[in-house]
Amino acid sequence: MRKLILLTVLALGPTATWAENGLFYIGAGVTSSSLTDSYNYAPTDLKNNSWKAFAGVRPFKWVAVEANYIDLGSGRANTFFDLAGANTHSDGSAWAAYVVGFLPVPLPVVDFYGKVGLARWTLNSSYTAYYIYPPDYLTQHPGPTSSTSHTGTDFAWGIGAQAHISIAGVRLEYEAFDVNGSTANVASLSVFLNF
Repeated sequence: MRKLILLTVLALGPTATWAENGLFYIGAGVTSSSLTDSYNYAPTDLKNNSWKAFAGVRPFKWVAVEANYIDLGSGRANTFFDLAGANTHSDGSAWAAYVVGFLPVPLPVVDFYGKVGLARWTLNSSYTAYYIYPPDYLTQHPGPTSSTSHTGTDFAWGIGAQAHISIAGVRLEYEAFDVNGSTANVASLSVFLNF
């Protein structure tokens, strides 16, 4: 039994001592995302620059577990039919949990990785209808309003590269997950700290 423990420690020792740059990491960055909300009268495109934050634990050099918060931004649209129309607004966000696998490349300060997990998304939609009556076709008369909030959990994946020196690093990545039939595409540039 002692020999088995000793062999395990010797085998995992080089990777388990990944604490050279820290076992835990946290980071934040800017995102560019696109998503179409089809819940409203008119499809609303959420194409925005926004932000994200993440934290993870990397017990071995080749694997980590990570949690992300992603602001998916907001969007507005207007649709018109006959003598009526609607102004729509949508905004979204997501929490995601990933298992991250790092490629074994012989570069001490650069990592290439892929990640898979689940994203729990929320999409808020609202609209305000309006009517136009003759003879004044330029004035909008307010109509009914409505707002809804939809949530779901879907498969999420991503790829990226990061460079780090000592405890600080920078990360460039792409993530994607389904939001009720539409794909949220999120590209981000982040900074992070190991500790």
